[in-house]
Amino acid sequence: MKPGRRLYLDKQSPAIFKSLNATAIQVRAQATELGLGRRLLELVNIRVSQLNGCGYCLQLHTARALAEGETTHRLSVLSVWRETELFEAKERAALMLAEGATLVAGERTGDADYAWIESVLTADEISVLSWAAITINAFNRVSILSRHPVPVQSPAVTADAK
Repeated sequence: MKPGRRLYLDKQSPAIFKSLNATAIQVRAQATELGLGRRLLELVNIRVSQLNGCGYCLQLHTARALAEGETTHRLSVLSVWRETELFEAKERAALMLAEGATLVAGERTGDADYAWIESVLTADEISVLSWAAITINAFNRVSILSRHPVPVQSPAVTADAK
């Protein structure tokens, strides 16, 4: 390893990273079974990555969201989603869960917010969307600690990618 370069955790421990990737694949499969679209999962991935400051994951999941039909207009205001009327109730509930799973040391999801989430999402949807947020938080940490560089150009998005 070159001096000043961080260890790429995913390359150093590929079996562990493969397990994390398998978790993401399972989350996506269960989300599909529940009728939660890939676009919604990408909104969760992007919002969590915004909060964590993970440039690599932001670039990757923004490209995937756009490939799934998300608009640049909505993505441009995702960080202030609460201040807009652009997101549907299910998306708002998913974003609230994502923020709650990410900002665990700060303001927590209050009982009133959680009751509203339960009025919008089923228990299975709450579970899978929470797992989606937990999983992208883990990926963010791998990329941030490894200092994965943000590619100059967006990588090609494949259907089976994490």
